[in-house]
Amino acid sequence: MSTARNGVVVGVDLGGTKIQSIAMKARERVGEARSLTPRTSSDDVVAAVVESIRSTGVPAAEIGAVGIGSPGEIDPRTGAVTQARNLAGFEGTVELAALVSKAFEGVKVRVDNDVRSALWGEYRLGAGRPYKNVLGVFVGTGVGGGLIVNGRLYEGRGAAGEIGHVVVKPGGRRCSCGRLGCLEAYAGRGQMELRARKLVKKGRKTVLFELMKKRRRDRVTSGVIAEALEMKDRLAEDLIKDAVAALGVGIASAQNLFDAEAVIIGGGLGDRLGAPFAERVKAAMMPHLFSAQNAPALLNTELGDLAGATGAALVAGA
Repeated sequence: MSTARNGVVVGVDLGGTKIQSIAMKARERVGEARSLTPRTSSDDVVAAVVESIRSTGVPAAEIGAVGIGSPGEIDPRTGAVTQARNLAGFEGTVELAALVSKAFEGVKVRVDNDVRSALWGEYRLGAGRPYKNVLGVFVGTGVGGGLIVNGRLYEGRGAAGEIGHVVVKPGGRRCSCGRLGCLEAYAGRGQMELRARKLVKKGRKTVLFELMKKRRRDRVTSGVIAEALEMKDRLAEDLIKDAVAALGVGIASAQNLFDAEAVIIGGGLGDRLGAPFAERVKAAMMPHLFSAQNAPALLNTELGDLAGATGAALVAGA
């Protein structure tokens, strides 16, 4: 990481559920903040990002650069975000970099895809360090992906790595993108919740929504799903079974094309369910691999839910 003004760079992981920020100086963490993502409007989301940066405890005058990992398509020139449907008001285009930069008197702000940022953090400082070609699959509110090719983060034209929108079942469940049969329609936590609500209306029983209220959440979080699984909730088990099967097909298809040395499973749900979840995904992937005898290593993250903010800081400080 190069030194910005006074050497402090703030990385922000902007997700559909939470905003995680960390301040870094010479790769050492000097501050952090975490808050819930507003579900009201794009203005409120941008304001929450600005407040999260301030809440790291670093004075504004010492912030030399800001990196933001965001869902959606990213314009690398302007830092504008488009089609981030997991964020309120981001269905169209939001000039995220410009708005945040203005709040900090013109500080440099670089925006990249949230999963690409998280993968870069894991590649540089986490589980991806031993490898040169890595596929990242991050399972949270949605499902995102990223690619490290020959030691470099591959961005394509701004939408590279969108494994969540690989079709795993033609004509299948409707995805948040509006299309049918995407991986995210089966493995994204937001789509799992919609599926659960539909099934409850048809008479299925579950503790998911009771746990959600108990935890004072307005959506089914990874923690809610994990607790329901511990309670042997059948609906939660069925949702995860479908997610694992879809991830197996989607990751195998990507692997057959890319031939990665390693696949890193992360995201809110991936991190929360941990190694047992990754092992189930690997078992579901194996039958679909063209070169099963040379299967990639399937790894959990090392940085956990700090991967995205760490990677965003590294990208901004580069």
